[in-house]
Amino acid sequence: MFANDRDTIFAQASGVGKAAIAVFRISGPRCSEALHALVPGAVFPDRTAVLRTLREPASGASLDRALVTRFVAPRSFTGQDVAELHVTGGRAVPASVARALASVSGLRPAEPGEFAWRAFLNGKMDLSEAEGLADLVNAETEAQRRQAQRIAGGALKLECEAIRGLLLDAMATVEAQLDFSDAEDAAGLTADSLREAARAAVDRIDRALASAHAAERLRSGFVVVIAGPPNVGKSTLMNAIAGRDVAIISPFAGTTRDPIEVALDLRGYPVILVDTAGIRATEDPIEQEGVRRALQRAEHADLTLWLDDGQQQGPAAAPGPALFVRTKSDIAGGASYSTSGAQFAISAKTGDGIDVLLDSIADLAVAGLSSGEPAVLTLARHREAFLAARRALATVLSSEPAELELVAEEFRRAAAAMDRVVGRIGVEDVLGEIFSRLCVGK
Repeated sequence: MFANDRDTIFAQASGVGKAAIAVFRISGPRCSEALHALVPGAVFPDRTAVLRTLREPASGASLDRALVTRFVAPRSFTGQDVAELHVTGGRAVPASVARALASVSGLRPAEPGEFAWRAFLNGKMDLSEAEGLADLVNAETEAQRRQAQRIAGGALKLECEAIRGLLLDAMATVEAQLDFSDAEDAAGLTADSLREAARAAVDRIDRALASAHAAERLRSGFVVVIAGPPNVGKSTLMNAIAGRDVAIISPFAGTTRDPIEVALDLRGYPVILVDTAGIRATEDPIEQEGVRRALQRAEHADLTLWLDDGQQQGPAAAPGPALFVRTKSDIAGGASYSTSGAQFAISAKTGDGIDVLLDSIADLAVAGLSSGEPAVLTLARHREAFLAARRALATVLSSEPAELELVAEEFRRAAAAMDRVVGRIGVEDVLGEIFSRLCVGK
């Protein structure tokens, strides 16, 4: 997936732009040579930060005063020899340090996710922890951060190990019966005892699966579609909530064609607000496509805000969960109408009622994205593996006792599903996708 793992790689691990500090990371067998090329004759004790002047290898010209920390293998992030350089931030100094590192023989720039890939290869993290790290890098809200940090910290790995331990104990018991069926101490194995072992594993699997859907949705966000007839204030509401002009506002119907998205953080939870085309019958083929897309987005949304300015025949039947909102209350005098759902009267011009509407959206987002207990299955890949393990154990839990050889095979299949989650087996097809989500410095 990556170039030679024996190469020594480097990258700026911090963000690019104006900052007090920029951090470079180096990993590989030529890490010491790289440090000595930039700081000739210096000594770098293991895991001790020292202040040194970095120099251009060819000319010896001073580049910057840097805080340098060396980590001797295997006690490092990647499991290889690693060094971190803390230099002055901005653009010029990091650019000069990058050029200096690139000029050192045997060094090359890292690819996205390559440091984490090496950590995975060297047993410093498993696949689920790498996925959690990628989600942590991409987290935009507090709830996403908490969930990603839990997975990056090994919560899913620990759950898989606990379930796998139950399965291995059961497998060992079955194998003992098969291998030593004449032994007196092997005679206690019964169908009920096998079902009890399988049930203990299934109970843990079911608890994890119960929170999987909410966890997956938390990664992608709670989708709220703004829908309604043309010129009822959909784009105006979008701009008012976003606090900037993200959608074109016009008195002419049919201005919005393609859905426009804005990401919000409501009480630490991610909400994706989508402005859509006005829904009406039209002969314009382009507007027809916009209406089709609007209805499609509303159908698959977590929530639809159906807007009406009082000039329509009442709210339409939304395709899913909906809040019916009366707009232009500053013109209509706050008039409202009754619906089967909630009632809101807002004015995007004055801001009246918008906070109340956002509170209701936040309530629904928190309810939809929260789970009863901390979630560990955050990706479809995790959920599918746990479901595969559960299906494998269904045979053991069936009322008809199966042959011991078949029982042993079902326990092995369930254990293999747990191994796929953490990357022990059968994950070659997903490795590239997982590590490519990480930034270069990771």
